[in-house]
Amino acid sequence: MNTQFFKLNNIIQDYAWGTFDALNSLFEIPNPSNKPQAEIWMGAHPNGCSKITFEGKEILLSDYIASDLNGILGERTAHLFGELPYLFKVLSAGNALSVQVHPSKEQAEIGFKKEESDGIPLSAAFRNYKDPNHKPELVYALTPYQAMNGFREHHEILQGLKPLHIKELDEILAKLEANQNEEGLSAFFESLLSFNEMQKSNSVSALISYAKAHQDDELFQLILTLSEQYPGDIGLFSPLILNTLTLTPGEAMFLDACTPHAYIKGTGLEIMANSDNVLRAGLTPKHMDVIELIKCTRCKPISKDTIRLEPEVENTNQHYPVPVTDFKFSVYKETDNTTLMTNSAEILMAIDAELTVCHKDGETLTLKKGESVFIPAFVGEYFTHCKGSFARAYN
Repeated sequence: MNTQFFKLNNIIQDYAWGTFDALNSLFEIPNPSNKPQAEIWMGAHPNGCSKITFEGKEILLSDYIASDLNGILGERTAHLFGELPYLFKVLSAGNALSVQVHPSKEQAEIGFKKEESDGIPLSAAFRNYKDPNHKPELVYALTPYQAMNGFREHHEILQGLKPLHIKELDEILAKLEANQNEEGLSAFFESLLSFNEMQKSNSVSALISYAKAHQDDELFQLILTLSEQYPGDIGLFSPLILNTLTLTPGEAMFLDACTPHAYIKGTGLEIMANSDNVLRAGLTPKHMDVIELIKCTRCKPISKDTIRLEPEVENTNQHYPVPVTDFKFSVYKETDNTTLMTNSAEILMAIDAELTVCHKDGETLTLKKGESVFIPAFVGEYFTHCKGSFARAYN
């Protein structure tokens, strides 16, 4: 008899920006070493592959998938991707992540091929493309989740920056005001990120002085908070250029290719295409390739009203529409013998209550909150019982 359900033993990444107690508060996950707990990785990514128990032995999920691609992933997914095409995470940010842009699939393929032919090692700090894939993302808030996503409208950027009266910005703001279009915003963004050390130092110092005098404004209070984490960084202008928002628990947003964004603070679920391609635009000590970044950035404003992703509601269940084939994401609430059907490999995670999955052959598995299960495509029909909520990652 085939095993239908595989409980996942997941890696917790201890990136410096992670929280120390959020995973314990939400999921009762201990932190005996008191290291930052930034991300729980659920999937088959080589930099943090989950493990399963198969035929009495603990093995990598990637090795299990490779043993029967068509049966475990489903024929369509195996043909299109040749691997589990998504990485599912819990992401818990105590400090802000870098402002970043992910290239499109076409841009990633071209950039990766070029850097490979140039002989740049994958581990090189100045390498832009780690793989030939895009990296669209969806984030679903478990706690209040503060982030930036997409450019503000042109008039908002001008209204936010002009009153600062920073002489280093005068010329590039005048050009933006005269050219409130994609080319004008691209030229402004590139010029700001290309400031020399003196221009950057002077402009950031002036920004911080202004922010200190306007601490009653939430936006400038945010800039002061970020300045403690990334002193002197040109990315401190980002909250005045990008949309800032706080998702409430249960809200979600999609982060498309070529769109500047940053996670600032909070814990949520994230699902993304399998890629490590990141082009940085501030709030980071790491390499910034401004020319390549601008080439891969869509410099069009996004209306703040459109950022939150509205789910398609089915009874108490929420299905989040995304414009990519790499992944789908749903949240199910208070299910009692609810039937689900696999067309691909799935990962379920118990969010706030125990989750039990059952198969008609009699196999059952119960997860505590914070635990997850891998369900191969060949399983077909299965049943779920949960008095709270669970998330479903699939494609």
